[in-house]
Amino acid sequence: MALPPRATRIADVAALAGVSTATVSRTLANPEVVSPQMREKVMAAVRQTSYTRNIVAANLRSRQTMLVLVVVPDIANPFFAEVLRGIDKTLSGSGYGIIIGNLANSAAKEAHFVDLVFSGQVDGVLLLCGHVPQGKGRQMDVANVPLVAVCEFIPHVTLPQVGIDNQAAAQRVAQYLVGLGHKRFAYISGPASNILDKQRDAGFGNGLKAAGIRKPHLRFEGDFTFQSGALAATEFLTLKQRPTAIFAANDEMAIGFLKTVQKSGVKVPRDVSVVGFDDIEYSEYCEPTLTTVHQPRSALGAAAARLLLDCMQGHEEIAKPRSQYLEAPMVERLSSAVIG
Repeated sequence: MALPPRATRIADVAALAGVSTATVSRTLANPEVVSPQMREKVMAAVRQTSYTRNIVAANLRSRQTMLVLVVVPDIANPFFAEVLRGIDKTLSGSGYGIIIGNLANSAAKEAHFVDLVFSGQVDGVLLLCGHVPQGKGRQMDVANVPLVAVCEFIPHVTLPQVGIDNQAAAQRVAQYLVGLGHKRFAYISGPASNILDKQRDAGFGNGLKAAGIRKPHLRFEGDFTFQSGALAATEFLTLKQRPTAIFAANDEMAIGFLKTVQKSGVKVPRDVSVVGFDDIEYSEYCEPTLTTVHQPRSALGAAAARLLLDCMQGHEEIAKPRSQYLEAPMVERLSSAVIG
């Protein structure tokens, strides 16, 4: 019985190319450090021998997994798709894959992701969830693995963070709506414990006060879903004196609100102006199109991924300043107008 053919080894490639095995390994792992002539010589031998690098063995030797955990609060939220695209494009360009950790409000899942990090199965973590995950009495940030927070700034931690200035952006929304002549306002909130909701609500209130509006704005409780925007609209419709301007803490709630009030005969923006936050793709396709705050989601993901790469490669000093703020301009569309 014939023996199966022996798999091509790195020594075979080295012999054919007339170089050392170390040169072959260096060419495959870090081609930029090898001269173009040497690189072509080695790669020609690789092609001729059909050699396939054993990634598992290489990673074991370097003690790297080449994987990054991305912790997301809810993967069903369309906001995160473009952030993940920016993360994946940047990390894959450096040879890293990603594992998406969807928390889905599950303490058991959170504890599992903490175990994953402590067991050395990833080289770094990107946190989109607004807190440092914990489980079994330990927090992820003591696992000796680099962490970077993105989108939601986490208070009282020293890890690098990338996001926008939510308070300043919400303050601009308030000033914009006052500039349109509105005097009665309401805010559709996210979950009460969410740091983004706190920042956007505070910024909106501060902006109204700075513009001379003394009466507190109404607050409709929401949870960042289309459904909670629709529920806010139902509550809005029961009011005798309705606000003429609505600011929702995200686009999903804004869209849920405007679709629901319009089914009841309220015209947007003739009767009520609506402004969202995030500038998700749906905001350009709802009717009317949604005025909103643009979050540079892909750029946020890419910037955070670059920071994490710096940390994983031992260049923590490059990762400073520890907090990076990207611009978040307003995008004016058809859901807002001067009050009649």
